[in-house]
Amino acid sequence: MTTNRVPNDKLYRPSVGFDLLRVPGLGRLLRWRWGRLALQLPMLALALVVVYDGLTGAPLASHNIATVSVWVHYRGLVMLALLLVGNLFCMACPFTLPRTLAQRLSSRGRRWPRALRNKWLAVGVFVVYLWLYEALDLWASPALTAWLVIGYFGVAFVLEALFAESPFCKYVCPLGTFNFLASSISPLQITARSAEVCRTCVGKECINGSPQTLGCGLELFVPQIKRNLDCTFCLDCARACPHDNVALAARQPLREFTPIPLVLGPAGATRPRRLASPWPRRWDTAFLALVFAFAGLTNAFGMTPPVYALAAALSRALGARSEALILALIFGAFMLLLPAALGLGAAWLSRRAGTGQHPRPASSLRAWFARYAPTVLPLAFAIWFAHYWFHFASGALTIVPVAQAFLIDHGVAILGRQPNWTLGPIMSDDAAFLLMLAALAIGYLASLYGLSRTAAAEGGAGARRAMLPWLGLWTALTLAALLIFSLPMEMRGMIG
Repeated sequence: MTTNRVPNDKLYRPSVGFDLLRVPGLGRLLRWRWGRLALQLPMLALALVVVYDGLTGAPLASHNIATVSVWVHYRGLVMLALLLVGNLFCMACPFTLPRTLAQRLSSRGRRWPRALRNKWLAVGVFVVYLWLYEALDLWASPALTAWLVIGYFGVAFVLEALFAESPFCKYVCPLGTFNFLASSISPLQITARSAEVCRTCVGKECINGSPQTLGCGLELFVPQIKRNLDCTFCLDCARACPHDNVALAARQPLREFTPIPLVLGPAGATRPRRLASPWPRRWDTAFLALVFAFAGLTNAFGMTPPVYALAAALSRALGARSEALILALIFGAFMLLLPAALGLGAAWLSRRAGTGQHPRPASSLRAWFARYAPTVLPLAFAIWFAHYWFHFASGALTIVPVAQAFLIDHGVAILGRQPNWTLGPIMSDDAAFLLMLAALAIGYLASLYGLSRTAAAEGGAGARRAMLPWLGLWTALTLAALLIFSLPMEMRGMIG
């Protein structure tokens, strides 16, 4: 891939303190030419085991590596990784392993269609993915889980072969979309150690690549990266940079919602001209943040008794017997229509409160919507974290007897012992519920912090009033999460 469309007049001032790439041993491994491959190969081996056991192993979900590892362990562990260090799964993602072969098969690599260079497709694919999880009972089917993994490899390979800019990761993959959004609260971010080095760099290898190393597949220019949205943490930029100027650095908490100084002007300019929001102020990215929050609630609600009563009522009212159709209506309403209606309503009220009865023409509804909607991301992350860690805490040890049974079935005895199918939780139900409450409380407070900082950056007498509709909406989401988590929830994938 070669691109020279890299502006050199809009660079963000890096502030590098702790840098993971400077940690002895670990940093060298991550910057090593084959460092990413060393992480991907174990994940590939696990994916192959998932496919094999999913297609040939026990059909009972709680006894199969495919369903237990994917729907219990992966989701819990990836949330912990996102919270502590960032988007490690995308760094080690095995689905992009065929990337080099695919790019060689594609002599030029077409540009991704301009109409799709946004997050609207990601919104649709993400919602459809969650709907299929419920409609097909993926959590209960080792075979369908295996085919899902196979499908990921196939789609990733085809899109990499046909298009440049890694569209599968950036615009399509629902796991990538989830990780991009969740990593907005992560403490690490790719940045440049010195903006001046990037200004004077001729080859821009971090994005264009070098003869030995690929550049950024998503075409992100390191000194212009100001958020984790779209960044897979693959570190190809660090491996390609001839100046060793790329850092995986610690950043201020919730930096994605804190205005940062933008350096404008010719090379050598250092004075900040204005404050800029790290999060793009567009309809698609702002709506995606809201969908992420409402989808977290809907996904948890789908495992509680009231969802079955609602589905039965809709079935009687519409005369429809298709469970997939009823679930599509519920998911479409809760994940798309409801966030759109409530988000636009909050933006309209915010606009009225912030500018009076006669808003300035330049103060568009989109600007108010995109300004405040992303502050929901800490709360949204907390909702997903609370849900997934409840299941992980309740079934983390199930992987032990499942792995034992898999090895025994293939002639590898484990100290002559039979699997202990009573293994499961790593903490009591009360402790798990307290963990859920703590996560929600922290997420809610963090979103309030983002709201207040956003309002303060806007300034003006109406800034505080403008945040009140969003404060009400985030409070309502938190209360809804507390209500849902207090209901009995299906223990999917658990040994029973």
